[in-house]
Amino acid sequence: MTPEPRAVRRQDRAQDEAFIVEAFARIPWGTLAVADGAGPPHVNTNLFVHLGEPDRIYVHTARAGALADVVRVAGEEGAAASFTAAAMGRLLPADEALEFSVEYAGVTATGRVVEVEDDVEAEHALQALLDRYAPHLRPGRDYRPIIAAELARTAVYRLDVDAWSGKQKAVDAHEGAFRLPMPEPPIEAG
Repeated sequence: MTPEPRAVRRQDRAQDEAFIVEAFARIPWGTLAVADGAGPPHVNTNLFVHLGEPDRIYVHTARAGALADVVRVAGEEGAAASFTAAAMGRLLPADEALEFSVEYAGVTATGRVVEVEDDVEAEHALQALLDRYAPHLRPGRDYRPIIAAELARTAVYRLDVDAWSGKQKAVDAHEGAFRLPMPEPPIEAG
């Protein structure tokens, strides 16, 4: 079942299903948001993989923590959730501050998130994550294949997508357009 398209405010930037699927394949990380009603939504920014038919988004993380708590309390039906992934293009300067803009591509999916209990499905999702982020490496050749003890240590979460949308702003020539120089992230060992 194909997810229902969600309306976006800027219809001139709305994208079709093919764009959404391609964006999920190319944007490197996304954010899953769930709310338990008792406080602010919990957000989990993570690597992810989108698998279709039916459309699902998988992430993995620790078995303990806020995400695990919200999903556990929600029970079998899962927790209402949103997932978004976005990428930034060029900055688009203008003569007036209000008219400054940016190119972007973004997708959002909604549905219910559950913890994957089936070991076969969990292993399939984890292998799909490995294949997505390390396509040049192969289990059994470059690393030990997933084993039961590893499945017991990590939680795999699945968002069953019921609706989604995609938006993009891309322009041709734009005087002064530039890519934001990105500083190195503050990731240091030790």
